[in-house]
Amino acid sequence: MLGPQKPKSEFTGSKQPSATRRTALGLLLGAPLLAACSSVQQSLSQFSNPFSGPDAPTAPAGPAQQPTAIGNGQVKVGLILPLSASGNAGVAAQSMKNAGEMALAEFQNPNIQLLVKDDGGSPQGAQQSAQQAVSEGAEIILGPLFALSVPSVAQVARARGISVIAFSTDSSIASRGVYLLSFLPESDVSRIVEYSASIGKKSFAALLPDNAYGNVVEAAFKTAVSRRGGRVVAFEKYSGDRATPARNVTQQLGQADALLLADDGDSVVASADALTAAGANLRNIQLLGTGLWDNPRVFASPGLQGGLYAAPDPAGFRAFSGRYRTRYGGEPVRTATLAYDAVALVAALARTQGAQRFSPDVLQSPSGFAGIDGLFRFRPDGTNERGLAVMRVGNGGGVPVAGSPKSFAA
Repeated sequence: MLGPQKPKSEFTGSKQPSATRRTALGLLLGAPLLAACSSVQQSLSQFSNPFSGPDAPTAPAGPAQQPTAIGNGQVKVGLILPLSASGNAGVAAQSMKNAGEMALAEFQNPNIQLLVKDDGGSPQGAQQSAQQAVSEGAEIILGPLFALSVPSVAQVARARGISVIAFSTDSSIASRGVYLLSFLPESDVSRIVEYSASIGKKSFAALLPDNAYGNVVEAAFKTAVSRRGGRVVAFEKYSGDRATPARNVTQQLGQADALLLADDGDSVVASADALTAAGANLRNIQLLGTGLWDNPRVFASPGLQGGLYAAPDPAGFRAFSGRYRTRYGGEPVRTATLAYDAVALVAALARTQGAQRFSPDVLQSPSGFAGIDGLFRFRPDGTNERGLAVMRVGNGGGVPVAGSPKSFAA
């Protein structure tokens, strides 16, 4: 574990780390951001995974919520969320707001004031919220949640020379100074291919959805396989009916060591069923998946038993959820950890990094940070990299077979 076990002590910061320790640990800061947890990411086209939260508004927003401030510190931080959006978006936003508040409460005596703004789930609302936040002195902006709203916030932030840490999973909207703290498919694919190669898998096949999520996974998959000197012996995409793509992949499986199925839980089960119907014996090949496999439907599927997928270890989210339930009397949405980690990060940086606290050099620390969902670091292009575990599908859930790395150097 990267952090201490008692949640209250994780945020005391009673001893500021020396400059040498800060450099060596990449601003782990005594692990003010909790270590290890389970991960799920969502489709870039549908964003319907219930554990991940939405990334596109699905219905008109309700009445806007009034701006609020949490904390009374000197360092002001904007937090933009679709609090008045309808359905799952509004539920996710409220849970993320709670998680941000919880992070400040657990980080004892933070010098932070969160300026909470409701963007209503629209780009226009996000732009107005960003303008309000910077006019009130925000030094950095956390959020928004929806990909379509990020450019509007980025435009305002760039004009003031401040950074944005957004929660969208659409890596196409990341850029210099606009960082994504989210679960990106690229990290999952890279990790699972790297692990597969390390245990001797050299020939790969893939059956992916023909959508934006599938396109991202395809690019990451082919890059990762090539990087490890492997080869892709079968590759198919499906849109609707899987029969023909599944049959084409099945015909080539004899040449493959591993098969990647990357989609949400229901769709992965449907793909496995289609392959079985086409004559594939899935017990004779190593199945691979992404964090979207962290789903009860996957765990209950006979055809997917023994499959491997990349995700942070689930222990951190279980601990976080328990504290959240105690404080708020309900269950957090899966994206709540993103808000928690973002707020804990800025609180830690405000305590230790002085006037340069939110500068690119600090935010892009190559050694990264330790959060609820494990190690993460921001790349200069605004995307992120996560230190992930490898999990095996079992009837009772995912079982870790390779732990999360303790550092990016490892």
